[in-house]
Amino acid sequence: MKNFICLFFLVFLLSNQVFAQNTERKLLTSNYSLQVLADKLCQPMTYEPVPFASSAFWHDSIPENMRADYILLGEKYLNQPWTVLPVSVFSEFKTIGNRVNFEQLTFARRRQFVSLVMAEVMENKGRFLPDIINGVLALCEETWWGIPAHYSTKVPTTDDQNVDLFNAETAGMMAWASYILKQQLDAFSPILVQRIYSEINRRMLKPCLETQYGWKRNTSNWNPWICSNWLTCVLLAESDRERQVKAVQMIMESLDFYMDSAPDDGGCNEGPSYWTHAAGSLSDCLITLKQATAGHVDVSRDAKVGALGSFLYKTYIGNGFAVNFADASVFASSEVNIVFPFGVFIDDDIMKEYAAQVALNKDFWNKPADMFNEAGNYPSLGHELRFLSLINTFRKTDTKEPLIADSWLPNLQVMTARSIEGSTKGFYIAAKGGYNAENHNHNDAGSYVVYFDGEPLIIDVGVGTYTSKTFSKERYDIWTMQSGFHNLPKINGIDQKDGASYKAANLKYKKHKTEVVFSLDIAGAYPAEAKVKSWTRTFKFNRKKEIEITENYCLHEYEKTTEIMLMTCCEPSITDKGVVLKMKDSQRLIAFDNSLTPTIEYIKITDQRLLKSWKPDMWRIKLAVNKTDLCGVIKYYIQ
Repeated sequence: MKNFICLFFLVFLLSNQVFAQNTERKLLTSNYSLQVLADKLCQPMTYEPVPFASSAFWHDSIPENMRADYILLGEKYLNQPWTVLPVSVFSEFKTIGNRVNFEQLTFARRRQFVSLVMAEVMENKGRFLPDIINGVLALCEETWWGIPAHYSTKVPTTDDQNVDLFNAETAGMMAWASYILKQQLDAFSPILVQRIYSEINRRMLKPCLETQYGWKRNTSNWNPWICSNWLTCVLLAESDRERQVKAVQMIMESLDFYMDSAPDDGGCNEGPSYWTHAAGSLSDCLITLKQATAGHVDVSRDAKVGALGSFLYKTYIGNGFAVNFADASVFASSEVNIVFPFGVFIDDDIMKEYAAQVALNKDFWNKPADMFNEAGNYPSLGHELRFLSLINTFRKTDTKEPLIADSWLPNLQVMTARSIEGSTKGFYIAAKGGYNAENHNHNDAGSYVVYFDGEPLIIDVGVGTYTSKTFSKERYDIWTMQSGFHNLPKINGIDQKDGASYKAANLKYKKHKTEVVFSLDIAGAYPAEAKVKSWTRTFKFNRKKEIEITENYCLHEYEKTTEIMLMTCCEPSITDKGVVLKMKDSQRLIAFDNSLTPTIEYIKITDQRLLKSWKPDMWRIKLAVNKTDLCGVIKYYIQ
């Protein structure tokens, strides 16, 4: 990748060394040869994934009140200027480490564009076309479609068209717009669509064919996310048959690498919120391949594909919360336009019903544009159009929140369990093993979260606003990445260390109707300076009563007081029974004996990204181990 220096990406490349050890299956390329593609893949410029904007489908199938809502969103942008993208703002990532300012500007442009396109599709009267036409030219005249965090210099050039996530995302957006409105754009001037095709070829199709980008052999969301947009561009904007077939084969090879490296349990070590662009993007590709080959390339019944889909609800807590290890958001994926088509593809009723439940909660049937407008960095035109093409099926789908009793993902090393299946009442716990070089890694091997009645109690703080430091060698200088700000012990005053060799071991998991037990040795996640020989942490969850945590440890030497850290968003107070956590409608107790001495540290949250998840007030509870013996057993209870 010429001039594509991205430390964020290098973190992912390093993680490949660990994850790319699964059995090589090559699900796509071993079952569907180049000859199958040559015979079955639709001819260039003939792919029709959804009805055109001129089709009666949009008027007849989408209820009038829903169409009116999309139109209302588009009207916000009628006759509005197109946001300027100053190079001085682009350069801020290299000068002061700020990536957000430029991203807000460029994402706003794309939000404006897709809102206008959706409004025109729903109204089909030409009222939004002048602004869309201006937007087409404004976007085509951008020097680069990506973001500065993925670029090597302060100033982008037209000679350097590297393919990053957002270069690909914009290319896919433009391909969808040129497809759905081709008749209308051509009526104004055929030059417009040809210009879009030319830019997609220059920025996406040509470099993807000619360059062996690292993301093609990558285990993070970069692989399927970019491939999903690449495939869209190949099918909607590539006119050469030989290049079309060759590109699709290359895409299938990349997806095979991603699926082979994914664990058999379907776990996403980037967390549930990254599932949208990881497994979710993979589903985009697989659905598209099936459509574009008239059903001949179909892996919808593959067990691993199904497992990748079900991860979404296996880590769902309730009330819109999800297990948020690593950089993931504490909020579950609510992008119904990804979840439902994936559920239909693999025929997973839980996924389909979950999507329908989210739609009901968010008043989709009256305010669909709200969900569309809130999704991702900016709304996905392709996702929304494909989802709405299934609207008649979606309308008949039952609603149900996916409150499964428990799950165990042995490859990802994550367990979850709740007090009552089908209910948010009582406790919910999730705990992890893993290693400290996972995608979007935090040093958190052995950490856990606890919820009560569907509300957070013991939490994973998550990640703050991305800066140049976030994906650099200084990543673990950031407090949210450190094990000392996760629910873990600071052993002899030492935190866990980052790196693939720092990991949990000896994991054991047992599930019963009334009890779940999960144990692991986290000593290997600490550096030699911690002087720890073994540290077996056992979670014993009595579904009707409490969570018992046992710390069974042996040290090589005692040098400094060991402290067990617990992060909470519930105001704590120290009592003679332990630490009381004040919740909205109740209180919980962390109970322990005199072998532990508690202190409480208040943390004021000011980061804007964290404030979207939490209130400004947060606390770290420190349970100091009073014993100086080299070996010992500590127990505490969440009641």
